[in-house]
Amino acid sequence: MTNPIPVRLKSARKAAGYTQQQLGMALGMEPNTASARMNQYEKGKHTPDYQTMKRIADELGVPVAYFYCDDELMAELISEIGKLDVQARQEILRRLKELK
Repeated sequence: MTNPIPVRLKSARKAAGYTQQQLGMALGMEPNTASARMNQYEKGKHTPDYQTMKRIADELGVPVAYFYCDDELMAELISEIGKLDVQARQEILRRLKELK
C-alpha cells in the first residue's frame, strides 16, 4: 500500500493556499530550508513524525487522522467532519449509530 501522507499533505497545503515555503515557515522552519523540507515530505522521501504531522494538520485546518487514512472516501469524511463544531459532530455520530 502506498503511503497516503505525501498526496494528502500536498492537497491540504494547496487547499489552504500555502506554498511549501510558507507552510514550512509557519511551522517554524528556517526560510532557506522550509521549501526543501516540505518538498521531501510531499515526495515521500521523508515522513514527518506524529508531532510534526499534528502541527501541520493544525496549521492547515484538517484533523491529523486525515493524513493517515488509507481510504479516500474515509479521508474526505474525516476532513469534512473536522470542520464541524462539537455539537454537530455529536449529532452526526448519533445518526451514524442509527444506521446500523
